[in-house]
Amino acid sequence: KNRNIAMQVILSILTCGIYGLYWFITMTDESNVLSDEKTASGGMAVLLTLVTCGIYSFYWNYKMGQKLNLAGRKYNKSISDNSVLYLVLSLLGLTIVNYCLIQSDLNKFSNN
Repeated sequence: KNRNIAMQVILSILTCGIYGLYWFITMTDESNVLSDEKTASGGMAVLLTLVTCGIYSFYWNYKMGQKLNLAGRKYNKSISDNSVLYLVLSLLGLTIVNYCLIQSDLNKFSNN
């Protein structure tokens, strides 16, 4: 599904991050379907992030870069392996930037 990135950020801010959790879940589930990887579902990824006090989110960000690159090769879309970039941004506390970059890549799959 093609999502307006600016609207996603605005909704995340207006709902004090609650919409951001939904966005996180949908990005996780969509990337799992596109890449055919059997990793944690969106709901499980949120739970793992909470249980590990956020540590799982670093792995999630890194893995998203790999999954999107894999899906891009599968569907012949130009998507770089941004796993290291996502990891560094998340370590710097810029996860919302990752969400925007990830959603931008996911939007490429809805444009035929």
